[in-house]
Amino acid sequence: MIEFRIFSNMLIISTILVALVAGLIFTFALITMPGIAKLSDREFIRAFQMMDGIIQDNHPIFILVWAGSVIALLITTGLGLRQLEGVPQWLLIAATVIYFLGVQFPTMTVNVPLNNQLQAQNVDTMDEPELAEARQNFEPRWNQWNNIRTAVAIFVSVMLMIVLLIL
Repeated sequence: MIEFRIFSNMLIISTILVALVAGLIFTFALITMPGIAKLSDREFIRAFQMMDGIIQDNHPIFILVWAGSVIALLITTGLGLRQLEGVPQWLLIAATVIYFLGVQFPTMTVNVPLNNQLQAQNVDTMDEPELAEARQNFEPRWNQWNNIRTAVAIFVSVMLMIVLLIL
């Protein structure tokens, strides 16, 4: 009984953290990136550098939510292997795999490297063609993968909510 309570609490925590990640990247997809898309190339790069700089400075709440979603989901899945059977167990395993492949993996292999590439740009020393090229090398691909991450994170959030409802 105590082990099931620990599992169910971890499932709630995982669901909240994954939903918060989904909300964060959804906000970037829906509001932040379309908003800064209207800026000049120099302003766009500088604005993104400032926003990303907060994340790269290891903002504690961001780290708690982002890394916490990973840790909590792994713990929840480990506990779920012992506490669940059948469809709920498979939903939890699938949600975890999908989250890692569809949110965390592209973040580390696409979005973060693009962020770092943009962070390395010194907009004060770049001319207009260089700024346009830097933006073009960043914005379309970053947005494409962020949209994928957003859809996947929302889907995984729903999957975890379904597991919660089944309990």
